[in-house]
Amino acid sequence: MTPYGSERVTRLTGELLGLLRSPDSGRALRAGPDGALVSDDGAERFPVVGGVPVLLGRASPFSAADYATTGTAGGREAARRTRVRAVARRLLPSLSHNRVARENLARLRDLLHAAHAGARPRVLVIGGSVAGEGFAALLADPGLELLETDVALGPRTALVCDAHDLPLAGASFDAVVCQAVLEHVADPPRVVAEVRRVLRPGGLVYSEIPFMQQVHEGAHDFTRYSLTGHRRLFRDFAELGSGAVAGPGMALGWSVRAFWLAVVGSRPVARAAVNLGVTLSLWWLKELDGLLLRDPAGLDGASGTWFMGRLAAAPLADREILAAHRGANAGFRLDRT
Repeated sequence: MTPYGSERVTRLTGELLGLLRSPDSGRALRAGPDGALVSDDGAERFPVVGGVPVLLGRASPFSAADYATTGTAGGREAARRTRVRAVARRLLPSLSHNRVARENLARLRDLLHAAHAGARPRVLVIGGSVAGEGFAALLADPGLELLETDVALGPRTALVCDAHDLPLAGASFDAVVCQAVLEHVADPPRVVAEVRRVLRPGGLVYSEIPFMQQVHEGAHDFTRYSLTGHRRLFRDFAELGSGAVAGPGMALGWSVRAFWLAVVGSRPVARAAVNLGVTLSLWWLKELDGLLLRDPAGLDGASGTWFMGRLAAAPLADREILAAHRGANAGFRLDRT
């Protein structure tokens, strides 16, 4: 197996290129003489940056012009900072962990092969500019065809697009993976509707979403979901599994760090010192999650939740979703007298 994250990156040629659609009109796209992608009627044009198509609609807060500085000094500086952070992650302990992604994504791989024996299942990754936690099971499998998309240009981005308007033909994928993405979109139900649209009948979805976490990615951090909320978001899918990505131990570590960051304010040196000090002193809190998540009470304070499901013929009723709640909190009472 090649080093994690360095496996092949799918390029949009042949059949995959034929799946591309305008995010505005839905028209099919073809390669133009100047290397850009144009709609089949010639009225729409989308750039290709560094070999990566940039298919962003008029309604998106992102635009093709946002990617014009790629490869400039600014882009190189951002890449340098990314490399520094990667080295720090290798050398230092972490407040964070993902207890389930490796096992869950391996299960997703196995389910795809079982359902498509002799074929090469196609997987859409939303938010795939870098290899996510546990992705080795998918990336190293030549029996899967992955299309990794993001609004960010990264080492694994094959297509820049906004998940609110996926520029892809309907019913063209066997699975979709959204790992730590839906908290960063303005309208998660609309994104899930797009996921449903591009999946073939019986297609699979795997999602991870934060619950008890502070703001990250600045203005592009919109929402959080409890396990029940996560289930309802994917009510058009039959559940194959769900639970906590990480528990109250990790959530506590993040909260302590957030407290001290608020104390020191916006001073960069002080914030760096807080990050280092809290990480070195409290990294062990996340290790308590293995114990805390043995009880349903752990779900009530989970740092994040996950859901895996298969596209169903009809949505699950809210009554059934509420009845399946697994936390320990006493919950809502109709009689408050």
